[in-house]
Amino acid sequence: MTDRAPKSDHVRLADLAASRRYFTKFERITGHLARVAAVMHAEDSLSRDEVEILTGYMQGIAYSFRALGMKYLFAGRDAGQSFGTLQMDNHESGFPVFNELLVMANDAQQAARHLDGMPSADQLKAQMVEQIIGARQIPTRLQFALSQRLYYEELRRGHLFWARNDPQIIWQSGLGERRRYLLHWAVYDSQINLPTIYVMEVEDTGRYALAKDEERWPACQTHLMGQALGGLKLLTIARGVDEAFSDLHPKRLRRFHVGPMYSHSYTQQIGPLRDVLRDADAPEGQDWALAWTDEVLESERTKLERTGWFGSVEREIFALDPFSGRGAETGATRQSRSIILPERPYQVLAEKNPPGFASVTKYVVSAGGRVLRY
Repeated sequence: MTDRAPKSDHVRLADLAASRRYFTKFERITGHLARVAAVMHAEDSLSRDEVEILTGYMQGIAYSFRALGMKYLFAGRDAGQSFGTLQMDNHESGFPVFNELLVMANDAQQAARHLDGMPSADQLKAQMVEQIIGARQIPTRLQFALSQRLYYEELRRGHLFWARNDPQIIWQSGLGERRRYLLHWAVYDSQINLPTIYVMEVEDTGRYALAKDEERWPACQTHLMGQALGGLKLLTIARGVDEAFSDLHPKRLRRFHVGPMYSHSYTQQIGPLRDVLRDADAPEGQDWALAWTDEVLESERTKLERTGWFGSVEREIFALDPFSGRGAETGATRQSRSIILPERPYQVLAEKNPPGFASVTKYVVSAGGRVLRY
């Protein structure tokens, strides 16, 4: 199914059937994520704005997988030349490696030039028919050319999930001295090869509205992207904003880790989920489970801190997890874990009931696509 890549935890999907099944699997998974977000909203775990933010990023992830599926549509096809293979992380994440996102972003910058130099889709299809009927040959290279055209067309449409998705701002309330905004941004974490989404609620006491401030907003965006590292605690990120911008007050910071994806056919993660998927022996399309981690840091109160001779600035005091002294360890007010999986694997998981899963929320996807929470 796979060829080993240079790194021991990365493999290349060099088999055509395995590659196509992989992308089909993710097409199903990403199609369920918006429904999971809707269920979380119904149970008050997500606000309406957070649902819209997450849905936008999930759609971007789906578009990215669709584009990569076109790029590697003929992986492993022997036609005297290499058509390329997807490199994935089969130990930690189950997602494509970070470099795939970097290459895709570079391709997107040149998509228009590539498309201008290619025959149209209709022209390629006509040439394929001519080769099939006239020469009685399988038009593999023409098929590959069409797949690359569809890949670049997908990139040109945009709205994909990139390696870096710069901060955006949503006004919440206030028009005077205190304005409240929701900032959101996302990255594809290069260390763990997973999409990571950030949502921060801030109060703005600056002279000008943050979104229209030509000095603060670019500086804020640069600062947030520089801190978008999965290894950093939320407390470190929020304090960094609080100290770097005296008129921006982070009231709530939330981080979502989308993944890892587990599959008995594709990944080699160690743990109970691998045994569950093996024993479930689920039919094609149901051999998967997707982990989802939600971290939240909230401001508990504020204090005034002296600056200079006569000045003072408002600083946030953040509430940390009070249980078992884990607040200092996690750097968050609370942290929750969820898992999304089809019915067959869930049944095996419920029967085995492995240690550590009692506190994990289970979102179970039925054959008809309905999502139920357990």
